[in-house]
Parts: sequence; C-alpha cells; structure tokens
Amino acid sequence: MRTRFFSILWLCAGLWLAQPALAGRNCDAEQPPKAATVERGLTLAERTLAALDASGARVVVLARAGQDLSAYGLRYSHLGFAYQQPDGQGGHVWRVLHKLNQCGTRDAAIYRQGLGEFFLDDLWRYEAAWVVPTPEVQDRLLALLQDPARATRMHTRPYSLVSYAWGTRYQQSNQWALETLASAMEPGADSRPRAQAWLQRQGYEPTALHIGPLTRLGARATQANVAFDDHPNAKRFSDRIETVTVDSVFAWLQRAQLGQAPVRLSL
Repeated sequence: MRTRFFSILWLCAGLWLAQPALAGRNCDAEQPPKAATVERGLTLAERTLAALDASGARVVVLARAGQDLSAYGLRYSHLGFAYQQPDGQGGHVWRVLHKLNQCGTRDAAIYRQGLGEFFLDDLWRYEAAWVVPTPEVQDRLLALLQDPARATRMHTRPYSLVSYAWGTRYQQSNQWALETLASAMEPGADSRPRAQAWLQRQGYEPTALHIGPLTRLGARATQANVAFDDHPNAKRFSDRIETVTVDSVFAWLQRAQLGQAPVRLSL
C-alpha cells in the first residue's frame, strides 16, 4: 500500500488561483483524513485517470458525490472541468478547475487541482461521473481553462449553496462552472448576465428544489454559506428554489447536443 500511495501522490498536485479554501467545511472542525478515506479517494482518482486517458478526450465536465442529495432526487453534488495539461516531457497530466467554498463561510475561490485532491474530500459515495463534450466545446473550453484571466472571469466571491440560477448576488460552484462554459461558447458572454442569457437561449433549465420556510429559516440562521434572498419572492415564498445542479447540467449538455451521455465509475 505504501508504494502504491506514493506512486500516485502526483495526482494531488494542484495550484491555488484565488485564496485558501476547504470545500465548504468548518476549518475549526477540520480533522486529518483517515487512511481508508485517503486510499479510496486516491483509488477513485487513479481509475478515473485511466478512464479519461482511454476516452481520447482532452476536456470533460467532471462530478463527484460529496453529499447525500437523494432527498432532492439528485445523484451528484459538485462539478468542475478536468482537462489535459502538458507535463513538459512530451506527455500530459490531468488538472481540475473548480470552485470551492471557504470553510463554510460566505466566500469561495477558484482552484486548479489534481484528480487526487478532487476526490480526497470525504465523499458520500465513491463515484465519479463525467460528460465528454463535443470536439468544438472541448476546443473552446481548453483555450479558456489554460488562460487564468478568462478562467476566473465569471467568478463571484459571495457564495450560497442554493444561489438563484439566474441571479448574480451569489454564486455556487456548479453555477460558476456552467457560466464559465457559456463564456467559452459565446464570445460576447463577458459577464454573468450575458452568460446566463446565452444559457437561457440554449434551453438550460435549473433544478427546482422544494424547500419549506422552516428549513430555509433554519439553514439561513445556522449556515453562513446558505442564503435565499437572491431568489424572486414569488418563487421563494412558494417554496421553489431554482439552483444549478450537476444532474441538471448533465441532462442539458446531452439535450443541447453539447456533450455525450454521462459516464459513471464507482468503487
């Protein structure tokens, strides 16, 4: 196990683009990961790496199941972009660009990480899923992802787990990825409202979560990274919370003919 562990540590190599973050956890309560958790996360990363290499893709929309969202009919909680980057020796490595919430606070940042780091979170289910975009979408995304300025253009620091899909006050991780994809596809989408307008024209439909007033009040009072005040009153007071989810993005990519059917890999 020791030899195998060190042989794939490079899967964790990453680069911070904004500022330190810990994927929405409380920093004060952060505990060292258990050996079994590290091993399973790295195994999932290793198998995902092999599958991505075999796919022939250069960019995929990659998801993980970090939380149990089955109560809302959702399978995955978080997505980012996995893409090939030259290793300087004629080969390539895979990097993941995604947005992370800072320790359960109101802020978030953009990270460029290795596959190992992406799957070293304390996952609810050890399963990876990805969509291979069409060649044109891959070309446009790859050019954007390799440009730090363009890659962070859609980023909004104030964060809410349930940010309104068509709002700009907050931005959750899946929303940033979707708006970034839009900015890659539409040259004129140089702002969040323009990216959202393109997504609406392309038929994207957010997930409507049914969250009652007591649940909303409790979440808002106890969690800094949850807010509902960006949702239109008519929808919020009818318990309809429209937000960007991995499942809705995967369904839309296939429906809009921008990507293939999702591929799943589980331990």
